[in-house]
Amino acid sequence: MELKITNLTKQFSDVKAVDDISCTLGTGVYGLLGVNGAGKTTLMRMLTTLVTPTSGAITWDGQDIFAMEGGYRRLLGYLPQDFGFYPDFSVYDYLMYIASIKGLRPSVAKQRTKQLLQQVGLWKARGKKMKTLSGGMKRRAGIAQAMLNDPKILILDEPTAGLDPSERIRFRNLISELSEDRIVLLSTHIVSDIEYIANEIMLMKDGRIAASGTAQELIAASRLKVWGCTVPKDKIEGYLKAFRVANVKTVPGGAELRILSSTPPTENAREETATLEDVFLHYFGERGSENDGEV
Repeated sequence: MELKITNLTKQFSDVKAVDDISCTLGTGVYGLLGVNGAGKTTLMRMLTTLVTPTSGAITWDGQDIFAMEGGYRRLLGYLPQDFGFYPDFSVYDYLMYIASIKGLRPSVAKQRTKQLLQQVGLWKARGKKMKTLSGGMKRRAGIAQAMLNDPKILILDEPTAGLDPSERIRFRNLISELSEDRIVLLSTHIVSDIEYIANEIMLMKDGRIAASGTAQELIAASRLKVWGCTVPKDKIEGYLKAFRVANVKTVPGGAELRILSSTPPTENAREETATLEDVFLHYFGERGSENDGEV
């Protein structure tokens, strides 16, 4: 089971949304992490054959996915960031309708729909209209429709967008459960969505894969130095302009700052352990100065 991307590029006018990406995906969960506009959705739309590449290739076990046509799409489950549904359909009827579009026999569709509704925790809500569901319940229904054909490749574009923390945790657990014997590619700009469930994390910036690896590998490779320090209230703005500041916590008379810097930002700064969120800030954050600042 191998989904291979080779020198993949997609250009819109003078903008390269995806710029010469190469990687190979096998069984497991892959997290595509980047800010909005990094090219994540364009990449995923090419992987689902909704968008054709300007150049490069995508192959499934050596076969070009665009040449495979329906044979490839039968292997695929896709949850776009904004998925469509008929608001007056019940959850059950919606899934049965999608199952018919995917060509499942009625007996198989009924069995699969019941199984998935139980798996995503919507069996008791199966009679509710789609328009009455909460954001988290709609996303779970979206996962269920993507899984109806028992896909070998499951592609999820910003699946936790708009979810509260408890729904986000539930969703992560569900993704981990569904990842057995298939490729799951999950795009997000939220570090915690993939930090603990992804076998590999790919940081995407300006259409390219800037770095990839496990969370610990990315942290180690970044060689970041992270410092904690307390600064007076009248100095806070200066530190925000001079450094990449990962966190600000107000305290009496000032603030506790978490700062990314190769050298201690203050005399009393204490070195702290870097996290994946620090790595994210290192690649995607902005600050006033390109070098370590002075205040």
